[in-house]
Amino acid sequence: MANKAYKFRIYPTKEQEDFLVKTFGCVRFVYNKMLAERKETYEKLKDNMTLLKKQKIPTPAKYKKEFEWLKEVDSLALANAQLNLQTAFSNFFSGKTKYPKFKNRKSRQSYTTNMVNGNIKILDAHIKLPKLTPLRMKQHREIPSHHVIKSCTISRSSTGKYHISILTEYEHKPKKKEIKQVVGLDFAMDGLFVESEEGKKANYPQFYRRAEEKLAKEQRILSKKTKGSSRWEKQRIRVAKLHEKVANQRRDFLHKQSWRLANQYDCVVIEDLNMKEMSQALRFGKSVADNGWGMFSTFLEYKLKDQGKRFLKIDKWFPSSKMCSDCGNVKAALSLSERTYSCECGFVSDRDWNAAINIKNEGKLIIGLS
Repeated sequence: MANKAYKFRIYPTKEQEDFLVKTFGCVRFVYNKMLAERKETYEKLKDNMTLLKKQKIPTPAKYKKEFEWLKEVDSLALANAQLNLQTAFSNFFSGKTKYPKFKNRKSRQSYTTNMVNGNIKILDAHIKLPKLTPLRMKQHREIPSHHVIKSCTISRSSTGKYHISILTEYEHKPKKKEIKQVVGLDFAMDGLFVESEEGKKANYPQFYRRAEEKLAKEQRILSKKTKGSSRWEKQRIRVAKLHEKVANQRRDFLHKQSWRLANQYDCVVIEDLNMKEMSQALRFGKSVADNGWGMFSTFLEYKLKDQGKRFLKIDKWFPSSKMCSDCGNVKAALSLSERTYSCECGFVSDRDWNAAINIKNEGKLIIGLS
């Protein structure tokens, strides 16, 4: 079985919006209540981790007698808050994340409800959710009939837009495709990546850099407003809309590039780069964040796997930039300012294209093609 989510824009009425906002608040309240109790237990038993891990998180039902207004919202939303907290603690105990934090109004506004006895239904341009009248929904693509709805997550963006993410489950066993076409991608700061085939570049438009001047201007205006005033709120939304536009442009570009590569090649090879370390070490924080390499590799991986194709990451210490793709000679040193690779054997190439070819060849060695 496989899962796939479909995200759509929803347009709640004023009454529906009030209910959604109330549910966001109740979910946040219950999450913080459970976390507060769990924190007390943690302080008492932190020297005995074995016993601490066995302690159960309180259920939302515990608070409904004292806070009766919790009964007004979807009980499944509150139950999912408990599951989210359990996951947060599981990740903490396994060393993946830090200790869970309390949520505030600036946290992501969302809640999740589950499909139980047909309580979620997609109608004509609407969706029916528990304790809500049908919500108007802009369904820009159909959900296949063999997909079974498992849950729905309703969220509100910083600009006040509402979206619903419908998680579905379906039978999917992609047949592994024979690997014939392989491509290597070398990360490029100025254009996202360079392909090993003919040195094609993604030519990423750097959406954030293009909007940076306008963003700076709007943020300066925001800084001069009285925080919390109506004018401050209007200006905050203007800034948020600019950020949202950049994020949407980036996501759209990365989806299209990953889709093209997934359809064109049977195997895509990249380097296993730590983008956070790279941005800190080289002081390229804005450029690295603007490119969205991590998001791109995630998109590329699931699109390839969905077709039974291969996505491969090679070791980040592999000397792809220093190695000659023609003779295999490795240079002792190569500065970032050298954009052309010249080898003693006479081979001359663009530095990034040479690296992409080396990445492709290393990938072919790993999968046993050469």
